[in-house]
Amino acid sequence: MRPGVRSMRARLLLSGLATYLPGRLESRRSGTGGTDDPRYCYSVWLRHLVLAWRRGLCTSPPRVVAELGPGDSVGIGIGALLCGADTYFGLDAVRHSNRERNLEILDGVVSLFRARSEIPDAREFPQVHPELDSYAFPHELLPGALLRRTLDDKRIDAIARSLSIADDSPRSMVRYAVPWWASDVVEPGSVEMIFSQAVLEHVDDLWGTYAAMASWSTPTGFLSHEIDFRSHGLAHDWNGHWTIPDWQWRVIRGRRPYLINRAPLSTHTTLLEDAGFEVVHVEPVPTPAGSTRADLARRFRAMSDTDLMTSGAFIQARRASATRSS
Repeated sequence: MRPGVRSMRARLLLSGLATYLPGRLESRRSGTGGTDDPRYCYSVWLRHLVLAWRRGLCTSPPRVVAELGPGDSVGIGIGALLCGADTYFGLDAVRHSNRERNLEILDGVVSLFRARSEIPDAREFPQVHPELDSYAFPHELLPGALLRRTLDDKRIDAIARSLSIADDSPRSMVRYAVPWWASDVVEPGSVEMIFSQAVLEHVDDLWGTYAAMASWSTPTGFLSHEIDFRSHGLAHDWNGHWTIPDWQWRVIRGRRPYLINRAPLSTHTTLLEDAGFEVVHVEPVPTPAGSTRADLARRFRAMSDTDLMTSGAFIQARRASATRSS
């Protein structure tokens, strides 16, 4: 083990042990980043929506949408509401979002839609995926007649009232559940689109999560997920988290409510298919491996070369029943 790696590993182990000290875990919690910026929320939502439309997963904006891990705000979900969704489920592990921030993000995202602004691209958000061939506003998908209705002042006021409540009431356009572990937080067979942005790498129970998505989805429902497989600062190399033995990983995790699950791309695609989804598109982010196969911990030594060199992926899938009936 390289000296720099050894010293970093020691710091991580001590940091994990420190989470068992009284009050230490609570004092170190912070925001998640990203969704505190209206332009980021606007960009991420339109990327998922545009690519779903281009791949035939939807012909118009979905009416019921669920997001895993909205984070600092429900701003990406606000984008869905402003495109015509009647109901948005924000499903988080830890409460980060709050009323004041959500209302600020609403104002910013409304302004972007009213201006028919271009989708912010890699020059502004170089780390955000998926990428698009064109970042022009999607007028064909979101015509003026639709946006006049969805951006009407009365409807904006209704969204703002729902953001002020943001509970699990059936009357609310915004349904915010923390924590969301139980699959019954969403009515079975009710959701047209489920999406996440750099979230599924933090979920411990991946099989249960994909099974819950299958339960929530309508027969023609679809998924759209951007997943980040990098080490999130927990290793010297971007793929160095796969070199850490399981016993050390348990110490590093400590009492944190979530960290990263270390599942590679192939695990996600397999679990999706096992849960009853057909993978429509996978867009991996190939990246030269910093840590080599010889460095891997025992559990990861059989990892494929593709997994070892994939630092992220955008995955879209639909219910397999939708394929059979089409």
